[in-house]
Amino acid sequence: MSQQDDIRELRRKVDAGRAPRPFFTRVSQTVSRYAGKPATFIGAVSLIVIWGMTGPLFGFNDTWQLIINTSTTIVTFLMVFLIQNSQNRDTAALQIKLDELIARLEGPRQSLLDLEDLDEEVLERLRLEYALLADEAREAGDSRGRVPLSEAPECQPGRGRAEDGPVSG
Repeated sequence: MSQQDDIRELRRKVDAGRAPRPFFTRVSQTVSRYAGKPATFIGAVSLIVIWGMTGPLFGFNDTWQLIINTSTTIVTFLMVFLIQNSQNRDTAALQIKLDELIARLEGPRQSLLDLEDLDEEVLERLRLEYALLADEAREAGDSRGRVPLSEAPECQPGRGRAEDGPVSG
């Protein structure tokens, strides 16, 4: 079995165990994954070279130029939305993973290890749950003996900044 086959088999196993994802999420992740591959870049460069070589056949006329301008504009326009969707989800998932590590120093929940594959509603619900945990911790004071955020020197004007000099009690 080749390395490519091993990767396909692993991907199949991972996909089988994943939570169902909305159609747009699956499309944006797939497009983002393939858009970043070297073969995609080589294909795009090849298309531009072929377009350039056809210039003399069409006399470098306005229609010939309009073809590349319109094509690249449409592709760029669509790619911005697809890649931004993937980036937003990845960023939210990363933040939630960090929140999990902070909230549970004994060990993170392993079910949070693939958050970037979940849809926006699930990510937002998890983010709000962690925001509530943070609010509760600030209201109750830190149970681990840390200084509550409101009492930390860096949260008080004129205290804890290097340009203010040493902090005095």
